[in-house]
Amino acid sequence: MKVLKFGGTSVGSVNSILSVKKIVEAVDEPVIVVVSALGGITDKLLHISGLASAGNKSYKKEFTEIVARHKTIVEGVIPKSKQAVALKKVMETLDELENIYRGVFLIKDLSAKTSDAIVSYGERLSSIIVSNVIKNAKLYDSRQFIKTHRQFNRHVVDFEQTNKLIRKAFKPVPKVALVPGFISSSMEDGEVTNLGRGGSDYTASIVAAALDASILEIWTDVDGFMTADPRVINSAYVIEHLSFTEAMELCNFGAKVIYPPTIYPVFHKNIPIKVCNTFNPNAPGTYISKETVKKETENEKKAIIKGISSINDTCLVTVQGLGMVGVIGVNYRIFRTLAKSGISVFMVSQASSENNTTFAVKNEDATLAVEVLNEEFAPERSRGEIEDIVAEKDLATVAIVGENMKRTPGIAGKLFGTLGRAGISVIACAQGASETNISFVIKLEYLRKALNSIHDSFFLSEYKMLNLFLAGVGTVGGHLLEQIKLQQKKLMTQNGVKLNVVGIANSKHMLMRREGLDLKTCLKDLKEKGQESSLALLRDEIIKMNIFNSVFIDCTSSEKIAGLYETLLNKNISIVAANKIAASSSYKNYQLLKETARKRGIKFLFETNVGAGLPIINTMNDLINSGDHILKLEAVLSGTVNFIFNTISEDIPLSKAIKMAVDAKYAEPDPRIDLSGKDVLRKLVILAREAGYPVEQKDVKTNLFIPQKYFKGSIDNFWEHIAELDAEFEEKRKELAAKNKRLRFVASMNSGACELGLMEVGSHHPFYELEGSNNIIMISTERYHDYPMIIKGYGAGADVTAAGVFADIISIANIR
Repeated sequence: MKVLKFGGTSVGSVNSILSVKKIVEAVDEPVIVVVSALGGITDKLLHISGLASAGNKSYKKEFTEIVARHKTIVEGVIPKSKQAVALKKVMETLDELENIYRGVFLIKDLSAKTSDAIVSYGERLSSIIVSNVIKNAKLYDSRQFIKTHRQFNRHVVDFEQTNKLIRKAFKPVPKVALVPGFISSSMEDGEVTNLGRGGSDYTASIVAAALDASILEIWTDVDGFMTADPRVINSAYVIEHLSFTEAMELCNFGAKVIYPPTIYPVFHKNIPIKVCNTFNPNAPGTYISKETVKKETENEKKAIIKGISSINDTCLVTVQGLGMVGVIGVNYRIFRTLAKSGISVFMVSQASSENNTTFAVKNEDATLAVEVLNEEFAPERSRGEIEDIVAEKDLATVAIVGENMKRTPGIAGKLFGTLGRAGISVIACAQGASETNISFVIKLEYLRKALNSIHDSFFLSEYKMLNLFLAGVGTVGGHLLEQIKLQQKKLMTQNGVKLNVVGIANSKHMLMRREGLDLKTCLKDLKEKGQESSLALLRDEIIKMNIFNSVFIDCTSSEKIAGLYETLLNKNISIVAANKIAASSSYKNYQLLKETARKRGIKFLFETNVGAGLPIINTMNDLINSGDHILKLEAVLSGTVNFIFNTISEDIPLSKAIKMAVDAKYAEPDPRIDLSGKDVLRKLVILAREAGYPVEQKDVKTNLFIPQKYFKGSIDNFWEHIAELDAEFEEKRKELAAKNKRLRFVASMNSGACELGLMEVGSHHPFYELEGSNNIIMISTERYHDYPMIIKGYGAGADVTAAGVFADIISIANIR
């Protein structure tokens, strides 16, 4: 014999009730069907109660809507041959209800007893309808066999009496029994009571346990328990197998698939529960049992935890004071007082020093909890032994649940490490000795971020997600977007990493979308649909999104954008910068940014600041981290200047070579920016700092090959006079060519002393054959002393720079 329970959405429309009929009539053994009220009706009944008790005549209009809805359902699902009888019974029941509402309206009072009676009509009406739809269904009245007594202002099931009455009522069990859920009656006076919101699940469980059913099936509008709330986490998936303990923990902490008390009766009889979807009956659903399931899905095999649940209606109440230390019975008094007032506590956290006890309740219970506890501990408060009771609202409780957590080291460390890297502070936490649940309280505003971070960290998501904000979508930024678009699918399938571009911005506009932008159209969308942007708006929108695993990518050369780094790092947003300004700013600021990232457990990466896509900074860091010490650096770091010196010949003077560099886009439109050596100076400062030397820009000795006067005045003035240097450079070129030498603009660092200037290199020098706009660096260390390490290759160009930025992004995903 099976027990099947159908929720409000399952009996909420003509089509859904016809689906219920099909599901029940396909069962080839005796079945007891428990139904909830039509979807939304219970809320409607309570709403009308409020209107009537306030003397508001509009209750009548609202009531006519309930009547109309039930009549429509009857006409849509019950065969015409049975329709008149069924409709008569429904209308008689609705007349009873209308009379009760009329009485409430007249006396303008709504007692708890009357309210219980009113809400019972939802299930009474739905059960009449469904019993006339399913073939050979026999209708029962659950008030006759579900009995309750009062305990702490609540209706509690009397199992001894209830079980006897159920066995008597269902002896024998018919082919199809139809039972209204939720409803019960008092043992003391027989008045209508109920089992609480969600009580239809509980009704089904009580009946299943009393009659030793083979299985309890809960039919609802979802495919089963999910790893997290799918409204918050797109990648949440159905958990196919749960133990009773896991299901109970998830239910207690906010998973609304099953009413929490439902599990208790069937657990003791070892009756499995299966959660099924009325609208997708062929889905596997979630199977809940005592036994450990041997056959697990791939996701379940790799996941240490089964699921994440949360309660966003949380208030923490704290009782504290030095007078609590060593005093026996304080906690007894706390929880006795709360119980007497009917206040339910769902999490407790206590300091080992015994000087405070913190517990979580619903926000609606907080004021009463503080009031009764202040009264209970009034003598101690007057003596200063216990402080005034305080309540902190606008919080959320999160729980991670899983039997695999038992005796598995490092779970709590990983959990709190994940939250720390996301910038989320834990206010209180608790873990039982069973090790199947770790619960904690955080600010409500961080709930979405916390759920996503944990889901991602514990491999409950199919992919590890990085959420990217890109400032600067010009040459480098545009190439980066194209590279991400081309590699996205491969990274997902081969590395399990999903790069989600959630925001892009240029100097005037920005485009933000939490779910991710379409990389095929985002640049066009930015132009056509982007909102106006400013530095403050960009910062505020990024912070407001409060999204997990965030990375801010700076492909600008803006000093103002670089000024955002500290704020973003302090919000636990990693930084990847092609922009050199921050890393070459004051040494104090450089250190602050590096230290902030380290303390926050995030990344501040700027590999492309030197050598574009060449692995220079990473290589230096690897050397230092492995115990080596960098003594000396020599490098050609300006692709522009190297192109110029490689181009100068008998036929091509200096001025023409500079013009060719501009035309080939190796140089800026104003080439003085490149010829000033300022860009190379910044690169050298960054390298010296990464080598471990506290260098400032002013410490670098600079010997420019273009006299200072050419940097003054307009660009037109520069082009008019730069040819004056052609003869001098041609003479120098001939002199060096005769000696088989060439000129190179070299940045050097020797034990922290930095210098820029021209160097004459012979044919055996590694810099001699440096072609085009390539870069090269020689690194001398204690290990690589006689034979320095050399890194050489393309040191400029949007494509290779974008590739270097891309590599930094991937390194944050921890797949290298």
